[in-house]
Amino acid sequence: MKQIATIVLTGLVAVSANAQTKPKPKPSPAPVKKTIAAPTATISSTPLKNLADSASYAIGQNLAQSITKDLKNLNKQAFIEAIKTVFDGKDAKFGEDDVRSILTEFSQQEQQNEHKEVIEAGRTFLEKNKTNPNIKTTGSGLQYEVIQEGNGIKPAATDTVVCNYKGTLVDGTEFDNSYERGEPLTIKASNVIPGWTEGLQLMSKGSKYKFYIPQELGYGLRPAGQIPPGSVLIFEVELLDVKKEQ
Repeated sequence: MKQIATIVLTGLVAVSANAQTKPKPKPSPAPVKKTIAAPTATISSTPLKNLADSASYAIGQNLAQSITKDLKNLNKQAFIEAIKTVFDGKDAKFGEDDVRSILTEFSQQEQQNEHKEVIEAGRTFLEKNKTNPNIKTTGSGLQYEVIQEGNGIKPAATDTVVCNYKGTLVDGTEFDNSYERGEPLTIKASNVIPGWTEGLQLMSKGSKYKFYIPQELGYGLRPAGQIPPGSVLIFEVELLDVKKEQ
């Protein structure tokens, strides 16, 4: 309720501030009196008799506009039924855990629909890429290519690695490059995206691999800098050193 009150008050302050910044109009001649019909007290089928009534309508209007803007597949009747059920003090269909689970799944589905074009392009790329005889695919879906095989030790997930790398999207767009920065990455193998953590453990010190990482093993549907949500990531990774966990 405090949040709703804040939204309402913020709107009122904004209107007030806007009114104060406008220049005062010059006095004009007194207008000729006209007969104006009394305004109706009803905007819809619900009479708005006082400020609380108007605020109630305004909050409902604001909520509906916010929701329908982002959720195109909303079932209006189910939505209204749920609100009425709760307001009437009746038992709702779902418990808190069910609500959390349903909304999480629905949110993921909406995100996938929103970024469908990028996701489909990535899947098509990986399907074609795995037909290359030089490409190996792990059980998780990670694809990799050995460019140069080293003969040093292999890191565990708990070890620290020192790597040079270049990252691109499937269309060739480069989004990161440690070579250009002139400084390799030093990081614990478990503190990177899952595709990297798995791929690094396949490498020996001195190796250079190319990883083709499905979005599920990358940043998923989260935006990450220049990387669009749902993107397949391609990394050339050179394992310079492995610092074993003591």
